[in-house]
Parts: sequence; C-alpha cells; structure tokens
Amino acid sequence: MNLNSQNNLSSSTNRTTAKFEKVSFKQFIKDWISIFPEDENNNEYIKDIYDNIKLPVRSTSRSAGYDFFMPMHSYFSAGNEMIIPTGIKCVHMPDDKMLTIHPRSGLGTKYRFVLTNLTGIIDADYSDSKEKEGHILIKMSNDGEYELDIEQGKAFCQAIIQTYYITEDDNSTKIRTGAFGSTD
Repeated sequence: MNLNSQNNLSSSTNRTTAKFEKVSFKQFIKDWISIFPEDENNNEYIKDIYDNIKLPVRSTSRSAGYDFFMPMHSYFSAGNEMIIPTGIKCVHMPDDKMLTIHPRSGLGTKYRFVLTNLTGIIDADYSDSKEKEGHILIKMSNDGEYELDIEQGKAFCQAIIQTYYITEDDNSTKIRTGAFGSTD
C-alpha cells in the first residue's frame, strides 16, 4: 500500500467515539442552584445562561483538545476557586475511553488558572449517571497573583478523549452512582 492509499484509508476511517450534548435544563438548574444558591429564584437568568451554552469544539483540525466555554461571565480573584456547571455531557463514549479535562495552556501558563485537581477524568459510565445526567462540572482555581475576568463564551479549559487499558486480572464490577468522588 502506498502512502497516498494509506492516507485515504485513515481519513475515511470513522474516528468518532463520543458526542457532546447539553444536559437537560432541569439538570442544569438543579446543579446551578446547588453551586449558586443565591440564584434560586432567578430562573430567567439561569435559562438565559443555559440557552447560550456552546458545545465544546476543536479550534483546529489537528487539535487534540475540545475547548470548553465559560457558560457565564466570571470573576476570579487571586486564590479564588469555583465549580463551573458547564451544561455539557459527553455521550456514546465506548467503555475503553475517558475524557480528560486540562487547563488551556494560555490561561494555565500565563495566569496559573488551573483545574483544582489538576486533571479531571470523566469516565465513560458517568454519562449514564442517573443522579447527574452526566453533567460535567469543572472546578477551576486561580492560583496566580492576578485577578481574572473571564467573559461568557470564552474558552477556559479543554478536554481530550483518550483510550485507556485495564489489567488482565481486573475484576471490577462496581456500578457508578454519583459524581465527584463517588467511586471511592
């Protein structure tokens, strides 16, 4: 097989392993109010945020990461952290895939705006979670010395779909029931 045939073969291979979708408004508002209880009676504001959520995208055809966008205008003082309800879930991930969440290199290196746990891991079975509907919540920290003002719709982190392997003697049968820290 020559190089051109090989390139045509790999470009025609379906590489799709997952899909980003919005969670239901019911799930979004539930999670939003658990994070921002002061907004409990402000459904119109929350609905506006929900309606303007952008699905993650790759910025170029050779980017590994899918950019996640800030759902609301956010201010992070130095040392501040916040759980961000993205309104996004990742569905149709095969069992041997995971979604890893990483800071965007510009925000991370210039301002030390990072994930609180440094790397987030979204397991394939999380999208089936009845409790959270697979809603991806991302906790970000401003570990730098500068204040950050992040506009609604600005990319703030990125996700990469990756394959993982298990050991040949793995015998895990536990079923997921929740979100952050639910599998320990």
